Amino acid sequence: MTDTDRTQHGDDNEHRHGDEQERARGPQPSPGRATRTLGVPDLALVVLIGATGSGKSTFAARHFKPTEVLSSDFCRGLVSDDENDQSASGDAFDLLHFIAGKRLAAGRLTVVDATNVQSEARTQLVRLAREHDVLPVAIVLDVPEQVCAARNAARADRAGLPRRVIQRHQRELRRSLRHLEREGFRKVHILRGQEEVEAAEIVTERRFNDLRHLTGPFDIIGDIHGCRSELESLLGRLGYALERDALGRAVDAVHPAGRTAVFVGDLVDRGPDSPGVLRLVMGMVGAGHALCVPGNHENKLGRYLKGRNVKHSHGLAETVAQLEKEDDTFRTEVADFIHGLVSHYVLDGGGLVVCHAGLPEKYHGRTSGRVRSFALYGDTTGETDEFGLPVRYPWAEDYRGRAAVVYGHTPTPRAAWLNNTLCLDTGCVFGGAMTALRWPEREMVDVPAEQVWYEPVKPLVSEAPGGADGRPLGLGDVAGRRVVETRYMGRLAVREENAAAALEVMSRFAIDPRLLPYLPPTMAPCATSKAESGGETAGEGFLEHPAEAFAAYHADGVREVVCEEKHMGSRAVVLVCRDEAAARARFGAPQGVSGALYTRTGRPFFDDRETAERLLRRVREAAERAGLWAELETDWLLLDAELMPWSLKATGLLRKQYAAVGAASGAVFPGALGALEAAAERGVDVAELLGRQRERASDAAAFTDAYRRYCWRVGAMGPTGADELAGVRLAPFQILAAQGRSLAGLAHSDQLAMIDRLIEAEAEGAEADGTTLLAPTRRLVVDTGDETSVAAGIAWWLELTADGGEGMVVKPLKALIRGADGRLVQPGIKCRGREYLRIIYGPEYTRPENLRRLRVRHLGHKRSLALREYALGLEALDRMAEGEPLWRVHEAVFAVLALESEPVDPRL
Repeated sequence: MTDTDRTQHGDDNEHRHGDEQERARGPQPSPGRATRTLGVPDLALVVLIGATGSGKSTFAARHFKPTEVLSSDFCRGLVSDDENDQSASGDAFDLLHFIAGKRLAAGRLTVVDATNVQSEARTQLVRLAREHDVLPVAIVLDVPEQVCAARNAARADRAGLPRRVIQRHQRELRRSLRHLEREGFRKVHILRGQEEVEAAEIVTERRFNDLRHLTGPFDIIGDIHGCRSELESLLGRLGYALERDALGRAVDAVHPAGRTAVFVGDLVDRGPDSPGVLRLVMGMVGAGHALCVPGNHENKLGRYLKGRNVKHSHGLAETVAQLEKEDDTFRTEVADFIHGLVSHYVLDGGGLVVCHAGLPEKYHGRTSGRVRSFALYGDTTGETDEFGLPVRYPWAEDYRGRAAVVYGHTPTPRAAWLNNTLCLDTGCVFGGAMTALRWPEREMVDVPAEQVWYEPVKPLVSEAPGGADGRPLGLGDVAGRRVVETRYMGRLAVREENAAAALEVMSRFAIDPRLLPYLPPTMAPCATSKAESGGETAGEGFLEHPAEAFAAYHADGVREVVCEEKHMGSRAVVLVCRDEAAARARFGAPQGVSGALYTRTGRPFFDDRETAERLLRRVREAAERAGLWAELETDWLLLDAELMPWSLKATGLLRKQYAAVGAASGAVFPGALGALEAAAERGVDVAELLGRQRERASDAAAFTDAYRRYCWRVGAMGPTGADELAGVRLAPFQILAAQGRSLAGLAHSDQLAMIDRLIEAEAEGAEADGTTLLAPTRRLVVDTGDETSVAAGIAWWLELTADGGEGMVVKPLKALIRGADGRLVQPGIKCRGREYLRIIYGPEYTRPENLRRLRVRHLGHKRSLALREYALGLEALDRMAEGEPLWRVHEAVFAVLALESEPVDPRL
């Protein structure tokens, strides 16, 4: 048997076969029959070619999954109810191509079962494969005419097929065999005769860029450009031990913990020792201690070493001169090494992609010349800058992929994450630094250049698609339906109508977006109390009770929770900077602004900037006395807090809604009760009505007392004039972020300890009259698995709420807790007091008949909303900590605000 397989790899070298087989499908061959192995990439468009009756459908059913096979006959039946209706072939193939395109876009192996003996039909399929950057593979079933005729005669629907049709198919097949590779098929398998068809075995081959099974840890190293000495220093800092040959040249580097180095390309050109870099990297790759992808400079050097005519520019002349000092064996090894490099690697379960110039998500794991070109050169706008260099298209600004893309190519002064992409070319050869990324730790390590080895054509600026400055906010970032990728809950969708509502609030009422890096999430209430009475209060019922919150966390496997006093104020976010210069440098704040104080919807608390600045000054001074600036190594802090009194923000609501009810009851009930009491004195039987009205009057008085507890006058005349902050209290309960880090994952016990220091520091430096701004948050730690501890938590809550206190928030003591199912548990559950809920549900809500009705509360949507907003808030904090540009941070911030417009019972 003659092997007629033909494989064409081409220059892009994107697929290999042999010992990288993943799995085999199909029946075992009969004893004594030689197996014919056909290699098929695990992502490819497989085109079956053969005359009618050659057995293509049988072959496809034997070797491929039913869902992988697209039959032209079946599609013809779908559009015409007759698989043999040739007049429907146009529509049938339109349908087949559409489905094939959807499968290839989703990364699915696709098999086309049709005759495909005409070049026009195959051309469309090769084009389809190229559009989706997959390899087209041809499998030819060259079966004798007699066999095809006999098979058709045995089928009732084909018995009358003229013999000339089979003969025409055979002639067209013969003419096609020599041209299949030229048409664009990257692998061609020809099976001649029934025996070869029967003996065939399909083996799927992993694409050579698919290294998802390698999980690291990795050390990804940016552009080197012949700087061998800096590379050796960087490897040393990363913990690698160099191995040298007899001449003292570095030929390998091994990490004692088994880490793998990954080079992003551009090993050569411009620097002083490109051969030394190649020798070391080739040795590491050959020993299995490193991986390497090609850069555009390797691509050009490889073409030169093959004898191609290339310009000796951009540092190639220096590399050629250095290589001329090496022997022919080394130059041949270099040429073979470069020829074998693959455009990019997909690593760590698909969570990491390494390439030279970056790669959009649609190209990850794909195999085509277009993919290789992008990986080597990136994309440009078609324009040139004032230095005559191409203007690069900022692909990373549009990147939304799950995988982190780490690359180089475009020198930038410092490496910075943008949209889960990172450019590691920090211009070592131009006098910058050589940078590496530790993965999965996401830590960066660098060494400075020993000197300027090559003068850059233009100065280094942060213009790489990954630069820290990014681009300004745009309407396209927030308009329409949005999907935000988060680390804690995956992809979260925002409806178009909700985005529109948030856009109006953000554009009309919110503070400067540069000072709005975070919005706090809504909070889920505890489950409705199951008991008709709370037990501890002489049979009076509760709508919310802490026992339900403790039970919920215990069910989620959370033993330790902290109960934090819920202050009688409004949720506030405080961004305080060490000084105006820090606010201007980090957040672009205008003159005279050192931070921000805003509501949970991004609106300012104070109409005048001076009052907000005085409050920020008090917080800033307390942080200085507490030593937090130095301890956290930061010039700014972001705090979550409550600002009191409630009336400071809700004056309009109080006057129009709550005070109106209180005033009406105060005006009506005295007269009504007086009239009923007078009637009773005259002997009229109004006892039941009088008793009911007295209860209603009592409820109305309790309602008025409840909301009045949250209102007091602020502002007073001080020794130096009016003090708008007199009577204002700020109760911080969490430090959300500091420079370069999110603190949202810090345990609440540690958080509150820092807050206590902040409050104590302010008290020590209190104003001359002893007034302070910062208020402490009382708390109690409860073990949800201990009945005594739970009882103590309930008693504490009853004490807090006995005099009308708002209640408490129950939180896991440790942050970012996941349940047994791997999902986030609620970050906090609010448990509001009985009298406070009178404000929410109305004066008479505690009556038994009303409580029974109110117990039917649908909490699922509110809980989902709380978790989604929490995940988005965490994402915003992480993006800010990683130095991502404002538009990226605001993508998550805006989504929180948009979710707030989802319809949900406002009383929850």
